[in-house]
Amino acid sequence: MKLKNVTRFLLFAFSIMFIASSCVKEGPMGLTGNTGADGKDGKDGVDANETCKICHTATKVDLIATQFEFSKHSYGEAAFEESGNTGCTPCHAQEAFKYVVANKVPSTFTLNATTGKYVNDYSTIASAAYGEIGCSTCHSALHTTYGTADLAFTTVAPVPMTMWGGKKTIDLKADGGKSNLCVKCHQPRPFTNALTGNVLDYVALATATGVVYDGNPTGTTNIIKPSYRTHTHYGAIGAVYAGMGGVEFPGTLAYTNSTHTTVASCSDCHMGTMVGRAGGHTFSALGKFDGCNVTGCHSTAVTATSTTLWLNPRNEIKTLLASLAAKLTVGGVDIMNRNGDSATNLWYGITANNYDGYLNIYDPITNPTAQTYNAKSFKYVGTPPATWSTDQIAYNATLPIITLSNAQMGALINFQLCLRDYSLGIHNFAYTKALLTNTIAKL
Repeated sequence: MKLKNVTRFLLFAFSIMFIASSCVKEGPMGLTGNTGADGKDGKDGVDANETCKICHTATKVDLIATQFEFSKHSYGEAAFEESGNTGCTPCHAQEAFKYVVANKVPSTFTLNATTGKYVNDYSTIASAAYGEIGCSTCHSALHTTYGTADLAFTTVAPVPMTMWGGKKTIDLKADGGKSNLCVKCHQPRPFTNALTGNVLDYVALATATGVVYDGNPTGTTNIIKPSYRTHTHYGAIGAVYAGMGGVEFPGTLAYTNSTHTTVASCSDCHMGTMVGRAGGHTFSALGKFDGCNVTGCHSTAVTATSTTLWLNPRNEIKTLLASLAAKLTVGGVDIMNRNGDSATNLWYGITANNYDGYLNIYDPITNPTAQTYNAKSFKYVGTPPATWSTDQIAYNATLPIITLSNAQMGALINFQLCLRDYSLGIHNFAYTKALLTNTIAKL
């Protein structure tokens, strides 16, 4: 037999033996042993679908989201405009706000040894300088525990004010400090000294003589270089409400606060029952008075026709604003800018002359309505930008030069604060009236 055939025979025989052995019948099973002890129960998982429905209903989160669409926090464009700006986004963008809170970024100014100037420390990092304002801006714990703890506020801690370089703090204790969350953003930006970069000395503005700008754009002693956008920014409300945002000139009225400062919260008036486009998560209080009339506040109901608690105080502050604006002039020209365009002037109608809080300095790019609503403006400080036309440069050369004393600078800050507070004194009537009355007397 050939070797190849022998090999095939042996392989065939081995296969038959293997198959036969696998077909052998298995014997009977032995006795069953004792049952072992039960294992430890595992942790129950989260029933996600049912938990979500606790909040995501037509009368809760879904309704809040609809209300929020009417809020300027939602449809404002600032988050897009300021995206990437590490200094502005802590108040304009969600991720930046959460970053400064989580990292306890201070509101201090630090001296840069290389430049010899101070730098504002209150900023975010480039990788967090984005995001529209949304639910998790204020409720940063959303979707973490899937319980009521998710609704905790991002912060209710006292707020060191950036306008003071952190040296003064707002702490509104009513309603568990919820208003501090609002004030974290709704506070003025700092005015800075052009020579040092540090925050402007409000005490010196209130008491010292001399000038902050002498009209010479190359002057070496000017601590302010005025421009159209020399202003307190838009967060005046928190400072006025807390009663510590102005240049406090000595005068006949003491700087006290209205009762609102200690017994009311922002949500009391701005987040009441939704009516039209106000209340709830619109954060608007326009035309709503239910927050004024809750238990423990006004015993006499406040309405849009109430004289003592609404019409009279607002008219008084409006009159004081007009009186102060009339004194804020140089050579007969308004220091404060007029803007009769209701679409671009957020404070349209607050004063008879429709001041918007900016300075009346010619700038056809950022202040295109200057020639329309102001009889005459001040000359642009310094060399006009290259984007200006030949005619614009020639017109600018014909305009008067602005100068500002310490008192005038303090006065325009106070005017901006009280105008941009928007409430015409309702937030803090006592403090607003004292600021305006003493400032008018100073000028």
